[in-house]
Amino acid sequence: MKSFRLLFDAAVAACALAGSAAATETVLWYRQPAAKWSEALPVGNGRLGAMVHGGVERERLALNESSLWSGQPGNYDRVGAHRHLAEVRRLLFEGKSREADVIVAKEFLGERPLGSYQPLGDLWLDFAPAATPPADYRRELDLAEAVARTSYRVGDVTLRREVFVSAPHQAVVVRLTSDRPGQISFRARLDRNPAAGTRDTPGSIVWTPGPLAGATVAVIGTDELELRGRADEGKPTAGVRFAARLKVLAEGGQVTPDGDALAVSGADAVTLLLVAATDYAGDEPAAACARQVAALAPVTFATLRAEHVADHQRFFNRVALTLGADDRRARPTDERLARLRGGESDPGLAALYFQYGRYLLLGSSRPGGLPANLQGIWNDDLNPPWFCGWHFDINAQMNYWLAETAALSECHEPFFTMIDRLRANGRQTARDVYGARGFVVAHRTNAWWFTSPVKGLNVWPPGAAWLCQHIWEHYRFTGDRAFLRDRGYPAMREAAEFFLDWLVPDPRTGLLVSGPSISPENNFLQDGKPTALAMGPTMDQQIVAELFDHCVAAATELGIDDAFVREVADKRARLAGPRIGSDGRLLEWLDEVPEREPGHRHMSHLYAVYPGGQITPRATPELAAAARASLAARIAAGGVGKVNASDASNVGWSLAWNAGLWARLREPARAHATFHALLERAVFANLLDGHPRKGRENVFQIDGNLGGAAALGEMLLQSHDGGIDLLPALPAEWSEGAFTGLRARGGYQIDAAWRNHALVSAVIVASQSGRCVVRAPQSFVVMSDGATLVSSEPDGAGAHVVRFDAACGRAYRIHSQ
Repeated sequence: MKSFRLLFDAAVAACALAGSAAATETVLWYRQPAAKWSEALPVGNGRLGAMVHGGVERERLALNESSLWSGQPGNYDRVGAHRHLAEVRRLLFEGKSREADVIVAKEFLGERPLGSYQPLGDLWLDFAPAATPPADYRRELDLAEAVARTSYRVGDVTLRREVFVSAPHQAVVVRLTSDRPGQISFRARLDRNPAAGTRDTPGSIVWTPGPLAGATVAVIGTDELELRGRADEGKPTAGVRFAARLKVLAEGGQVTPDGDALAVSGADAVTLLLVAATDYAGDEPAAACARQVAALAPVTFATLRAEHVADHQRFFNRVALTLGADDRRARPTDERLARLRGGESDPGLAALYFQYGRYLLLGSSRPGGLPANLQGIWNDDLNPPWFCGWHFDINAQMNYWLAETAALSECHEPFFTMIDRLRANGRQTARDVYGARGFVVAHRTNAWWFTSPVKGLNVWPPGAAWLCQHIWEHYRFTGDRAFLRDRGYPAMREAAEFFLDWLVPDPRTGLLVSGPSISPENNFLQDGKPTALAMGPTMDQQIVAELFDHCVAAATELGIDDAFVREVADKRARLAGPRIGSDGRLLEWLDEVPEREPGHRHMSHLYAVYPGGQITPRATPELAAAARASLAARIAAGGVGKVNASDASNVGWSLAWNAGLWARLREPARAHATFHALLERAVFANLLDGHPRKGRENVFQIDGNLGGAAALGEMLLQSHDGGIDLLPALPAEWSEGAFTGLRARGGYQIDAAWRNHALVSAVIVASQSGRCVVRAPQSFVVMSDGATLVSSEPDGAGAHVVRFDAACGRAYRIHSQ
């Protein structure tokens, strides 16, 4: 018993260690300034964002405001398109996909909407050339404080800068200090002339802006600058109007106007405050900025910083993670990345990447704002690839796979607000285009929330159903009945109503299928030629089945809608299910057809493995084996080593999805190898995810970061398969470590520590009362109030399991035997 006590105490200490600054990786740092935007460091508060370059003679802050969108609301529905459904379905059931596609393109797809997420502009700080080369340069991003820092020495003077974006005060804050008085001089200016690249999407508009991209700059008084403009994309009546205002506060020295800039000379310290606004929600932007600057006048820098850090840490400090004892933090992040690419193991870099994902979600998605888009909130391109919008065939959802497990449930709120906003337009699209009840969304949308299927894409109806998965997941993690009753279930019900009307029987089997639809962005071959349109693509069937299951569970939980539940349950029982092909793989389409791209980046037909949970090695071993075979084949067919190959082996978000799939399939070596490939092939030096583009530099997409962090979480903790699984896919490379604060479905907070690849201890805190099921790789006991509550037993599937009644607010300690 004494030896057990010592072991248990050591494990608890290991858990505590994970929460300490000494053990947790939370700093990215570099020995040189960023040479370009994709090397800069992101700061943000969910609405305002900046990319900090850390220059010596010139500092650039590339600025964003989340509602700065071109375009305008519009309806692109092809009214009455549903009159052609019977003919399209007949052709598809007869195997004539290309003929059906002609009808759909002509009758169902509306004009492409205008609208892109655009940058606000740039804040430049121009310094006089240094008399001697700078020394001791360091540029860093402190994730725990959400502060970007730059420091260097010129001669015997040390200069420092701090940049953060305050959520409590809604301002970008820059602080310049020196260790000697009177040493700070620079010229501050605002402009707006970002890159104007060509979009990748066929049929998109290419717009080359003027010198200030539709903006004007003015000096206000003696210490303020104002930027005004419109995100017009070449059309002066479309797009939001915006403004930004910069206040320069010098301690010592002088601030004077200098043309359209402000000159600071001989200051001891300087604080710059930048605010921004748009008329997206109806405000007059310049007046809103003036009010914000006035409100900041009595607030000291010390107060701004302290309140910013406190606000950030009330979210960020909920979770800590350490992987291994081999500390490499003394090396710059880009050097660590280069060494990893050279074959060196660095578990700490994986832990840093996980916390970076949490940091990025918190910085790009806060209650009251818009959800994180394709680049979060950080974009420097007036014509961003794929419009920088919300893509519902994977990207928008992947941004939020991390939210609940990583204890950032509040960050999910803008996603649910997006669903609320889509429902009104989606009802109209369901009625006018598809001839159905409920609501539906298309492949993508922008900040004007259109729901129409449009040219350049195709019809793909299950987007709204996939969005609603997040509603049920949020409820499973939080137990928030008011949210489910008042907001979540009504959306789920409407999404299900659409499919009650949409599903039709396959004439060959009598089973219900969805269609016309596609397996997102993929094609199969028909008579040797590529085509996409089909009846009953596997992803459609899986998403609909899951939605129906969730609706039945939610209505039962709330004690409502008995007749609706019966209708849903009846159609759920008649849905066509997943099929296994002749080679043992899970089929992507209803029939076994040749694939055009065997290494395609989308894993759509594996939705039921992850992020869904219908297919698991424990509950459905045959389907799990087929999914495993499908995933292995797709990766094997990928383009590893091919420059800019946009397939399953090179795309950041695809690698993230693959890693999560391998974790769900209980393949830790493959999960780790795929996660390693994500770091090796698909991130910039600043660890932001880079998506390949043919013939051009990779472009940032945040989904790879957030999905990669979620996949790491799946290796350490799962709770989708009827219980809490501790260390379900722990790689051999992470032989020891600990985490604190991760969340599990059922309302549990989990801490765990392991050594020599074996669980040592864990703590489970219940926020709800209920039956608790816990599984771990080896035998263990659960203790409560210092006494053994229950001992584990083999579960027959290679793990050990306990079941006990957990009480709200109680902590249960687990130790290995």
